[in-house]
Amino acid sequence: MGPAMKQFPPSSVTPAQGCAWVTGASSGIGEAVAIRLVQDGWTVMASARSADKLAQVAAGQDGRIVPVPVDVTDLEAVKAAVASIETMHGPIALAILNAGTYTPDSAKTFQSADVRMHMEINVMGTVHCIEALLPGMIARESGQIAVVSSVAGYRGLPRASAYGASKAALIRMSESLKFDLDRLGIKMQVVNPGFVRTPLTDKNDFPMPMIIEAEEAADKLVRGLADNAFEITFPRRFTFLMQRLRGLPYGLYFACVRKMTGS
Repeated sequence: MGPAMKQFPPSSVTPAQGCAWVTGASSGIGEAVAIRLVQDGWTVMASARSADKLAQVAAGQDGRIVPVPVDVTDLEAVKAAVASIETMHGPIALAILNAGTYTPDSAKTFQSADVRMHMEINVMGTVHCIEALLPGMIARESGQIAVVSSVAGYRGLPRASAYGASKAALIRMSESLKFDLDRLGIKMQVVNPGFVRTPLTDKNDFPMPMIIEAEEAADKLVRGLADNAFEITFPRRFTFLMQRLRGLPYGLYFACVRKMTGS
């Protein structure tokens, strides 16, 4: 009898296969996801820059959330963190790469430094994590990676030239990697939330339609990990609208977004 056929696309992983790693876990969606994963039986490695905030997230979780402070913009530090996790806690079966930043911008405040910051944290921070994860996952022919992007990556939105560009890059990168990772037994997904109440969206001074709480977002994200769909997106009514806008010709698109946002 020949070798067993791999499932295609790869199946979702389970806690029996290793631990989960969540970046950007000190607040917002990342914090809520780490706590939600514990409810599903995972031991979660929680990463962010602030050790103090991670300790607060881990408190009361009976050791099921383990703080792993790391700056994702530092490739060598990320590689060291992944190696340490896998030595002390076993293989990283599930990675939710959520670390990111957002600063509203405009033409009057446009600066290359702001764009570079978004790219370094949102894009290169995620790239560093993927680079550190893939050798182990490829060797095991198993693993699951969910990259947290945003509907802001679908098309250009007001006050999000840097943020939107970084999130568009994450979507395209995840789409491209999926072709190879499917064959290697690694499940790749992209997460595109709409508005979620977090310290980042608290910076917005405009209406945020259909905004949801971080706990609801975490529940929808974790449930989406078990699905075969490449994209996990929520809240569905809002993201369905954004998906329809994505297909409009420029004239209609700009008119609709101006009307929606008052820009």
